[in-house]
Amino acid sequence: MKVLVTGANGFLGSWVTRALVNDGHEVYALVRANSDVSELDGVNCKFVHGDVTDILSLLEAFKGMDSVFHLAGVIAYKKSQRALMEKVNVQGTANVVEVCRELKIRRLVYLSSVVAIGGGRSSEQVLNESSEFNVHDLDLGYFETKHKAEMIVKKACDKGEIDAVILNPSTVYGPGDAKKGSRKMQVKVAQGKFKFYTSGGVNVVAVEDVVAGILSAWKNGKKGERYILAGENILIKDLFTMIAQEAGVKPPPHHLPDQVLHVVGAVGDCLETIGMKGPLSRENAWTSTMFHWFDSSKAQRELGFNPRPAKEAIHNSVQWMKDHGLLS
Repeated sequence: MKVLVTGANGFLGSWVTRALVNDGHEVYALVRANSDVSELDGVNCKFVHGDVTDILSLLEAFKGMDSVFHLAGVIAYKKSQRALMEKVNVQGTANVVEVCRELKIRRLVYLSSVVAIGGGRSSEQVLNESSEFNVHDLDLGYFETKHKAEMIVKKACDKGEIDAVILNPSTVYGPGDAKKGSRKMQVKVAQGKFKFYTSGGVNVVAVEDVVAGILSAWKNGKKGERYILAGENILIKDLFTMIAQEAGVKPPPHHLPDQVLHVVGAVGDCLETIGMKGPLSRENAWTSTMFHWFDSSKAQRELGFNPRPAKEAIHNSVQWMKDHGLLS
């Protein structure tokens, strides 16, 4: 079967591309002309040059495809990157949907994120697929753009214009995740160089389980439905402790109070406006103090999704860091 993957050269995209190839499909990886494609070394896929923000390139790339896996996106937590996220995450997804409609692509598999569902303000809040998006008041760029993009896909499905399934993975851990720009803090924890933890919570899911969930959703997911691909809900303190234990270093000893974090985030935003780099942004501060806890029961029931414990996913992540000399 001919399938195309956008964002194929990213961490999760490369895992999905490899799995589709191993499944016997004819896989096309959509990448920009100047992209680093080292994540796909040794993967027997065909490269197609294009960009989700360039609808003409998509019209050419999607021709003859049975299905499209849309993973391309920008993750950022700074005001200065909001316009780029609007362009790639929102308009890029609108372009993908339009071309799938135009070319009558049989199925679109859209990789959203749990941020499109929202986040908890306390440990009592565990969100699911029917939870109302609850963070509009914070105006967090990544959350807002992923939410808008998901609504574009859902609306097109509801109108019968396309057949799509929406997937919302939580924080994905596994071999190779340390390369991600958003994992710098976790690498520092594994190196024993990070001294603080925050009060929030995170959901950890293994990359292998997310990939299995994606392939199952492609084959068995219901049209227009969203499925949370999430694993174990844990405190950020416990996440850092697990990472440190796997790496054989001491975990961060100091709790950073929420109030301090929000002040530092506000200062970071001010520094950014005058061209300087702060330690973190207001959006980083909110993200670090929220409880990103989710329930994947629906995916378990309907897709056969079976997430492993967080400790196993983190072990595989840290082992990769060791094997590639990041902790020496």
